[in-house]
Amino acid sequence: MEKRWSINSSADEKVVNQLAEELKIEKVLASLLVQRDIKTYDEAKKFFRPSLDDLHDPFLMKDMDIAIARLEKAISNKEKILVFGDYDVDGTTAVSLVYSFLKSLPESEGLVEYYIPDRYAEGYGISFMGIDFAKENNFSLIIALDCGIKAIDKVDYANERNIDFIICDHHRPGDTLPKAVAILDPKRNDCTYPFDELCGCGVGFKLVQAYAQKNNIPFSELTQYLDLTAISIASDLVPIVGENRALCYFGLEQINKNPRKGIKAILDLANIKKEVTMNELVFTVGPRINAAGRIETGRNAVALLVSDNHADAKTSGININTSNTERRVLDVSITQHAFSMIDESEELINRKSTVLFHPDWHKGVIGIVASRLIERYYRPTIVLTESNGMATGSARSVKDFDVYDAIEACSDLLEQFGGHKYAAGLSMKLENLAAFQQRFEEVVSATIKDHMLIPEIAIDAELKLSDITPKFFRILKQFEPFGPGNMSPVFMSKNLIDKGYVRIVGNNHLKMDIQSAEKPKETFSAIAFSQAQHFDAILRKRTFSSCYAIEENEYNGNVSLQMNVKDMKLE
Repeated sequence: MEKRWSINSSADEKVVNQLAEELKIEKVLASLLVQRDIKTYDEAKKFFRPSLDDLHDPFLMKDMDIAIARLEKAISNKEKILVFGDYDVDGTTAVSLVYSFLKSLPESEGLVEYYIPDRYAEGYGISFMGIDFAKENNFSLIIALDCGIKAIDKVDYANERNIDFIICDHHRPGDTLPKAVAILDPKRNDCTYPFDELCGCGVGFKLVQAYAQKNNIPFSELTQYLDLTAISIASDLVPIVGENRALCYFGLEQINKNPRKGIKAILDLANIKKEVTMNELVFTVGPRINAAGRIETGRNAVALLVSDNHADAKTSGININTSNTERRVLDVSITQHAFSMIDESEELINRKSTVLFHPDWHKGVIGIVASRLIERYYRPTIVLTESNGMATGSARSVKDFDVYDAIEACSDLLEQFGGHKYAAGLSMKLENLAAFQQRFEEVVSATIKDHMLIPEIAIDAELKLSDITPKFFRILKQFEPFGPGNMSPVFMSKNLIDKGYVRIVGNNHLKMDIQSAEKPKETFSAIAFSQAQHFDAILRKRTFSSCYAIEENEYNGNVSLQMNVKDMKLE
């Protein structure tokens, strides 16, 4: 698929020059900082040296004082507390964090349990079944994590049964809020908390931080939970800026220095022996935790993450690894089926959106399939299957297009929906499916701009290969952790040539040794995934431009710099 290259030119040259001088770094690195809205020495210091002292006071969050008062009352009166969360990574890490913290309090002994809804029997979020479980087992307080902001009828149902709710969510609220005792959600219109991009687990951490602060528990006792927060931030694709950057930075430090037994089990089973970065959290740890809820039950993920002995953690880890293997098989088969449905229909090929439904698709993997379809067709995508007599599914979007707003424009055809700009969940009656497919296409066609339907590669700066020095990369590494809002920088270089060792490896990938055609002094190893279509031209010594990220490649214990080529254009 053709990609458009977009070179960032937003950095003010005067500010860049001044910052480069103050920090004694190359101008291109200073430009990267200015692009990230870091313009002074002090801002750069805070960026390169994150501190937990920079975390905001949790009591700045609307309703936090009410939530803590209710939680203290429950513990003081020996009320039973149910920690309730969604079955995905964000929900299960949030439940693991809050449950572990409350269990560690001597005064709450025997009071706390956790509950993860069944994806198939109960669906997303707070459920009537979960509330019935709470009533039958004498729980009078439910702490809901990563869900609940739209559960108006469920909270009413709980109130009728004398069960109180503290909701900790980060999704967009509707026009009406549930009648919970407290609602912690930085996206509430009436919440003035300074940072509104926390994940669900992050909101859970703020609840724990507030309780600790109020009850004179040293903050040092909370750092053990930052590993869970980092995994959630990485997997939920929230911006790695502000508080999230600090939480991620120290969460990764916790994972690398003293991982909890469940995380250590995942890393061992995945044979991860190097330093864990955001990449490992996104592509190795997160998918395995997610697989528990996709294939069996999210309770398995919580059991793994709260394990306090190696034997239990290893057993839980093996179970989750098996679920992940099954998830991969389903992912491949359903994705291929979806590809064929589109490729065999001229109408579907020519649409600006994709809405696919098949009653037999596995509900646990349709969100992944939606992402795969975007990789191939690049347009707002919804994949649905049948569950409990309804069409239920997941939506994913393309850069700059708000799929939540598009779904909301079709809300009269839906039974339930929720999410954010780039990902959402929804359900509808089967008889509304055709009307929804048509309406969604109309909404997308009327609101999406043509350029949004062409994948964009955002390029941070143009480089000469001679600029890539050990010092340059050493400073570049300090930009980590990478993620939305602070992506791994992408550079562009022109007039390149392969040294003569280009070859096709694996599944259609190019392995090259790249040089400047003008000054072939420096040679950099490069990998270009799924770009073997350029092999013949590169072999014939055609010059080309390349956009790429710079990374470390470890092979047989040797570490070297490598260019990860995002795209190439022959010159």
